[in-house]
Amino acid sequence: MSKKDIDIVKNIVIESLENLKTQDIVIIDVSKKSNFTDFLFIGTGTSSTHIKAIGSEVTENIKKNGYGRFIKGVESNGEWILIDLFDVVVNIMLNETRDFYSLEKLWSSDSSYSSKSSIA
Repeated sequence: MSKKDIDIVKNIVIESLENLKTQDIVIIDVSKKSNFTDFLFIGTGTSSTHIKAIGSEVTENIKKNGYGRFIKGVESNGEWILIDLFDVVVNIMLNETRDFYSLEKLWSSDSSYSSKSSIA
């Protein structure tokens, strides 16, 4: 992905997450620590239905904007949905799942965007 593509995909993801009121959105730049992606998005959904809706919103908006070719995979287990967009990976979890896995602590505090409260 080019830097321009990454920036556009990031903006589509942010808008999608905000549109569906994803809570506590954090973006972590892992480009210097990871060989599989450059940016991790982490957000919280209020229920498995909410998480599924958020995942659908993200993937549909990525496709609608002509970036569907970057969707490498989508995995969901009801508590966590992961959307792999090459250089951008989106993780939407229930609060308990997010607390348990603590991805922010695992990948550091190098976040470039954070909404530490519910987006209204």
